[in-house]
Amino acid sequence: MKFTNGFWMVKDDFTADYVRDIYCVEEEEDSVKIYAPYGKIRGRGDTLNMGQMTFAVTAPMEGVLGIHMYNHLGSCSGKPAFALQCCTGKKPEIRSGRQADHTPGSWALSSGPVSMIFEEGSPEIRFLGEGKLLTRIAPKTMGMMHKDTGENYIVCGLNLSVGELVYGLGERFTPMVKNGQSIDIWNEDGGTASEISYKNIPFYYTTGGYGVFINHPGKVSLEVGSEKVETVQFSVEDEEMEFFLIYGPSPKEIIQKYTAMTGRPALPPRWSFGLWLTTSFTTDYDESTVNHFIDGFAERKIPLQVFHFDCFWMKGFEWCSFIWDKEMFPDPEGMLQRLHEKGLKVCVWINPYIAQKSVLFREGMEHGYLVKKPDGKVWQWDLWQAGMGLVDFTNPDACSWYQSKLRSLLQMGVDAFKTDFGERIPVDVSWYDGADPVKMHNYYTLLYNKAVYEVLKQEKGEGEAVLFARSATAGGQQFPVHWGGDSTSQYISMAETLRGGLSLMDSGFGFWSHDIGGFEDDGSADLYKRWVAFGLLSSHSRLHGSSSYRVPWNYDEEACDVLRFFTKLKESLMPYIWELSQEACDTGIPVLRPMHMVFPGDPNCAYLEQQYMLGDRLLVSPVFSEDGVQKFYLPEGKWIHLLTKEPAQGGRWHEGRYDYFSLPLYVREGDELCGITIPGVEQ
Repeated sequence: MKFTNGFWMVKDDFTADYVRDIYCVEEEEDSVKIYAPYGKIRGRGDTLNMGQMTFAVTAPMEGVLGIHMYNHLGSCSGKPAFALQCCTGKKPEIRSGRQADHTPGSWALSSGPVSMIFEEGSPEIRFLGEGKLLTRIAPKTMGMMHKDTGENYIVCGLNLSVGELVYGLGERFTPMVKNGQSIDIWNEDGGTASEISYKNIPFYYTTGGYGVFINHPGKVSLEVGSEKVETVQFSVEDEEMEFFLIYGPSPKEIIQKYTAMTGRPALPPRWSFGLWLTTSFTTDYDESTVNHFIDGFAERKIPLQVFHFDCFWMKGFEWCSFIWDKEMFPDPEGMLQRLHEKGLKVCVWINPYIAQKSVLFREGMEHGYLVKKPDGKVWQWDLWQAGMGLVDFTNPDACSWYQSKLRSLLQMGVDAFKTDFGERIPVDVSWYDGADPVKMHNYYTLLYNKAVYEVLKQEKGEGEAVLFARSATAGGQQFPVHWGGDSTSQYISMAETLRGGLSLMDSGFGFWSHDIGGFEDDGSADLYKRWVAFGLLSSHSRLHGSSSYRVPWNYDEEACDVLRFFTKLKESLMPYIWELSQEACDTGIPVLRPMHMVFPGDPNCAYLEQQYMLGDRLLVSPVFSEDGVQKFYLPEGKWIHLLTKEPAQGGRWHEGRYDYFSLPLYVREGDELCGITIPGVEQ
């Protein structure tokens, strides 16, 4: 949100209370308190009729400082709040040059190599890493903004240095480098072609060697070098805001510390890395249709691991009833057994909404399991499903009730759930536990996916639980896997999908997938074959569409050959991918890695968003054009094409034309992929 009109003026409908002074510092058992009034204090009389910001500074872990800012503490809204995995009650180390009688003194609050430096009498705060300036809070960048209509916003800005670039903030389909963008951390269902997204994460890191986690589940508005081109500004409509400054200095070290705080992903089962095929969304299908697809894969010798039933495994107008459509699937238990006998795992689509026609609606309404309006009546609307309500996961009984419906499906033979939606969460409602409805909008997806993941783990056992989730917030990485949402069947959408995925990987998520071929429209055979290569070189690989089946022979027979080729290539790479997956769970470092994460010292990698690293050793550049021509950059060193074994020199750009069975896929000379030798993969 923008509050100013240029450098000098505040917008007409806002009044600014900037921190002008640091008046005093007090040590408490678990923090250091800083009192910062909105005016200069020159004498005792200046302490009257003036507000002040209070900071509680903590050192939650080595190399991290927490700054909890608040104005009127009694107006802070409380629940919900992100549950941090590390201790937050440790006071930072203190070095003080303070003199008696409140004459100005300098302070240094430290957590290992990172320090917060300030002086009494000045509003400036500097952050240093190993003695080097990382960023600073400059005058007129921190305080309260009061709107004429009564809203109050707490705001803070951290300065950028010359050439400093910003990454992260969740799944974003806009340019990967966030400088110049205005970003609201607010989950919405908008496809992949706009500035809104399904997975908004209030965390970013910069090429300056530090990251920032804004520990607020509500709508965080960021101006990333946009309102003030020299500042990343973040604000919330609230009386309090906490942020953690995380020193790296490398991107991987920042991600490791951030995920140590917010949680690291569980390890998905090994079978989930194989090829997934779905019924698609609005297509007509029954058991014979499903078998036709599965048998077609077997006849063409295309390895298939998971079959997914999308929405219409249930009757329309009844989502979610968790009851199979008996007209289409008269024997669901037998069908699931028969699919298992073919060596397949089975996933079914769910969401957190209960339509009025569902047999579960009245049950949920009568027991208080559905979200209510402030007047105590059940909240409903007709968007998506007629008269649908929303499960209230802040109610433990509602959570157990919802899980019991899923447990029945798991006991029937279902292996995984696609947890769709979770973004369309109303704010004009009342939650069971009294949570702030605005903060619950983003936070809801964490409760939703956690509830589903827990029942999967209980029923299937440790190491067998896996989701296919669309929405997320901070901490959502603990419940993999996430996919990129509703793309269109165009090259431009394939590219924006990759941007969204790389941005999500920059935000602490370890595993990621997307709809091979695009979700909307049918797309061309050419696009399908190019997207297959991209999809099978992602951590998880799924064929899915909206109104048409994504089986390869619907495009052409060559598409079958291409799909077989890359599916078997991924199978041969599985020892390496499995090693990366275990690393993601242990460290938080993702399987797919943006180029700048692996090569932070190479300025040529800073803006690359049409290529990525699979781990640290395998470079992938999907082909994004009908003519098969792809430009790509190889960092310093000698590189070997994984398939052709042809060498290439790094430290320069390359261009080549690739058929459907190839793409820029390089390993640095001397690197080994867990000792794998890629065989001549059958076409």
